[in-house]
Amino acid sequence: MGLFSDMEKLGLGHYSEAEIIEKNKNMRNANVDPDVEQAAKQLERKEEDYIFDKKYTCPVCDLGFTSKCVKSGKIKLSGHDTDLRPTYEFMDPLKYDVVACAYCGYSSLTRYYGRLSMRQIKELKMSIGNKFRGLPDIEGAYTYDDAITRHKLAVLCSVVKGAKNGERAYTCLKTSWILRGKRLTLDENSAEYKEILKDEIDCIKNAYEGFVLAISNEPFPIAGMDESTLKYIMADLARKLKKYEESAKLLASVLTSKATNHRLKDAALELKELLKKDVASDRR
Repeated sequence: MGLFSDMEKLGLGHYSEAEIIEKNKNMRNANVDPDVEQAAKQLERKEEDYIFDKKYTCPVCDLGFTSKCVKSGKIKLSGHDTDLRPTYEFMDPLKYDVVACAYCGYSSLTRYYGRLSMRQIKELKMSIGNKFRGLPDIEGAYTYDDAITRHKLAVLCSVVKGAKNGERAYTCLKTSWILRGKRLTLDENSAEYKEILKDEIDCIKNAYEGFVLAISNEPFPIAGMDESTLKYIMADLARKLKKYEESAKLLASVLTSKATNHRLKDAALELKELLKKDVASDRR
């Protein structure tokens, strides 16, 4: 007696157990659950598959070097934090947003990498290049520690070369995002988590103060952002620094501006609710 012996009455008794198992196997191959298939593909993916080495010539020391970049269109956006830090599926491409010379240490965010004045070159050579011990050659993907080192170096270079406040502030903001990326991988009760959080808050403070100065003496766009976007980000930075009155004023400016798009206004309304909760929590 087989599993399907009682199927004879339906005219199907000629099927054997072995045959149906093989047919089920073939059906699974032909009709793969897309969610299962996607999960399997993600297990096979490596971060190294999404990055490449791009060649640069350093404007400070004139030596050629390579810096790792993310292949465009390969990583899918999954969302944003309240300060518009983008989050992505599978990996964090923000780790690769600094170009850093392995020889003299000149570093900057990709958007600012390029020509320098003779004065800036001189300052970078004297203050950084003459003391720099070099960056390690990294074969594979950057760790968060690798990215943090490069971002902090970019902040330092922005100060040494006398960059505008907008550039300094944006570099600090991006550094806070990288620090957050690492922090979120740690146990929140660990000493390392607390140390990273402290550095993150320091970067947020410098970013906020830099943007305040930038708005007063630099034309828009600043760091590629229009006025509404920048003020929205500043509102969230102020909230995190417990500068609640400043945050509320910035949000009011965003919400009342005719130039603010609907998506940003929706985000500002959500941030306004978070601000109310923070204020109420601190009053308890």
